[in-house]
Amino acid sequence: MNSEASTTLILGGTGRTGSLLAGALARRGSTIRTAARSGADVRFDWDDPATHAAALADADRLYLVTPTMRVRYADQVGAFLDLAEAAGVRHVTYLSVYNADQAPPEIDIAAVEADLASRSTITHSVLRASWVMQNFSDGHIPVIDGVITVPSAGNTEAFVDAADIAAVAAETLLDPEAHAGAAYSLTGPQALTFGDVADAISAVSGRPVAYRDIDQEVWINGAVAAGVPADYAVMMRWLTGAIVAGNGSTPTGDIEKVTGRPATAFRAFTERDAQAWALEAK
Repeated sequence: MNSEASTTLILGGTGRTGSLLAGALARRGSTIRTAARSGADVRFDWDDPATHAAALADADRLYLVTPTMRVRYADQVGAFLDLAEAAGVRHVTYLSVYNADQAPPEIDIAAVEADLASRSTITHSVLRASWVMQNFSDGHIPVIDGVITVPSAGNTEAFVDAADIAAVAAETLLDPEAHAGAAYSLTGPQALTFGDVADAISAVSGRPVAYRDIDQEVWINGAVAAGVPADYAVMMRWLTGAIVAGNGSTPTGDIEKVTGRPATAFRAFTERDAQAWALEAK
């Protein structure tokens, strides 16, 4: 695959990993095209197939981010991948989830991985990411009245920096042959409790932040009441259930294996993004 002539289409190009990936590839001289519902190089909407062909024009590499806040999307993604193959895409890097092969059958994460593996005209890489550190700085898991509330039963997760995910994605897209068929489990360097997370945020924000455990179903019901789609509860139950059961992600060396540098520690992340909690405090 000719790197100099390649164009990478980045779905979710204005999102957490997509925007960082776009910057990483651009800095290394790659031709990129970001795609999103708004604010990107081209408009892309999973629910508007009329936007798909234009996004794919002349692209031979694809960063695949599936529809958000949904659990059933394999058919939709499969149809898009058919179109991508026909348009000349020859490598796909798919943003998946840690332990995707253990996901409940009601969630299409593993189905998309299987779809990619079945295609003979494209290569693929799978990035199985753990919980992203940015959950704590962008409002997904907010600090409310000085408290982080999420079910965990005191167990741990090896939170990963979105910038590290983007860095690994960049390597797979710059050299697809070297990463063809690879599945990388992307984590931070430490397995942390949510109490550890609260302590780290306290240290950089200059104010007390505590952690409060909560019953898993109470937390999920509250999220649905706040507007999370009801069918997405199965995803929330699986992700939090792994931690509650003591089966949260554990540190791997895959980020260093691919990028040549260690994964970002949570404390380094909080120091870098400290302003997020300073603003929240106002």
